[in-house]
Amino acid sequence: MATGTAVEVVMPQMGVSVSEGTITKWSKQVGDQVEADETLLEISTDKVDTEVPSPASGVVSEILVQEGQTVEVGTVLARIGGEAGAAAPAAEPAPAPAPEPATQEAADESEAAAAEVAEPPAQPAEPVVPSENGKSFVSPVVARIASEHGIDPSQVPGTGAGGRVTKKDIQAFIEAGPPASMKASENVAAAAPPAAPQPTLASTPSQEPQAPGEGETLEPMSAMRRGIADHMRRSLDTSAHVTSAIEVDMSKVVAIRAKLKKEYESAYGVNPTYLAFIARATVETLRDYPWVNGELRGDQIVTKNFVNLGFAVELADGKGLIVPVVRNAETLNLLGMAKAIVDIAKRARDKQLTPDDVSGGSFTITNPGGYGTFHGTPVISQPQAGILGTYAIVKRPWVITDENGADAIAIRSIMNLTLTYDHRLVDGALAGRFLRDLRQRLQTWGESDY
Repeated sequence: MATGTAVEVVMPQMGVSVSEGTITKWSKQVGDQVEADETLLEISTDKVDTEVPSPASGVVSEILVQEGQTVEVGTVLARIGGEAGAAAPAAEPAPAPAPEPATQEAADESEAAAAEVAEPPAQPAEPVVPSENGKSFVSPVVARIASEHGIDPSQVPGTGAGGRVTKKDIQAFIEAGPPASMKASENVAAAAPPAAPQPTLASTPSQEPQAPGEGETLEPMSAMRRGIADHMRRSLDTSAHVTSAIEVDMSKVVAIRAKLKKEYESAYGVNPTYLAFIARATVETLRDYPWVNGELRGDQIVTKNFVNLGFAVELADGKGLIVPVVRNAETLNLLGMAKAIVDIAKRARDKQLTPDDVSGGSFTITNPGGYGTFHGTPVISQPQAGILGTYAIVKRPWVITDENGADAIAIRSIMNLTLTYDHRLVDGALAGRFLRDLRQRLQTWGESDY
């Protein structure tokens, strides 16, 4: 979208459920030349981290939203070209009385931008006048968050203009764990002696933000980390989590993979990982267990004639986790599954996913076994009913029965699999049969299963 000869860069719409994003990195600075479709910045939402390409070629003339700030979809982030772009890169734009505070307020919290523009720009340091209910002005989004968590905004330290409580302030206050019962007015809270708290059923630690102690460092949670935290907590509060485990003799899969690996890599450039074999067998087994591939919607059980298979992918340095989805996985053979897994993992690590890539999953596989772990209890990705955990393949002594019915001890490649399921929908017997059938498919893998 252009303004005169300048092109505006706006916060993109990253999916129907995504209303805001956080600037994590500017790849270009004011005065830098940028080409169309070249990466201009990186943003983070509660669903994905992604790179934003430049909408046009030219010189970056303005950056309006700084790294670390969260703004609404549609907010102008920067401008390319225009009169400002023709000026010397080092020259700062002349400060305008009204637009500068409004721009900063929009960058700090776009939800309150319209209200902030009306504030007198010449007196940003004065305290904000309290409203009729005795609380300092807060934006609608801050008021909504405060209401959802039972928090009095007047008790949240504000870092905005004139001490205004911003969205970041209230999120930090919530993450510090304010008492749920904190609803007293500002005057009462100020007058209450700290040594005489109200009686409670259990002692509550101080919720005031604390400075880091010796040897400690603080870092803010990213939008993705906050999203993960909220999603995991909500899942535990929603589903009745139960985990069942089973041991699988993967010897046939190991042998077939060794046979196919060279062919797949030379002909298709794809490594047929063990995960691809397990995913293929899982999809086939889910056909017979629609409730494991289903979900609860209110008091209705939803079953599906497709499998949208999610894969948990660790992001760089282990500080993020994302679950991209392979849609209609039931249509893929082993080679197609291997290609799909490589593709989504690469796009996840290269920040090329969109919210559509991480939505709509019906069942999820997580693979911590690559690090040698042999057991776990994963958390279900809502609103799904189950998640499969795959673990390290370890050579162990194993009792086998030969063709004459005699038992013998052999060295076999053994893997543990876990199924964490929502006991509201899936019972232990059903989960046990699912794991039994999945094991049977893996232990009897043949050429027809490619």
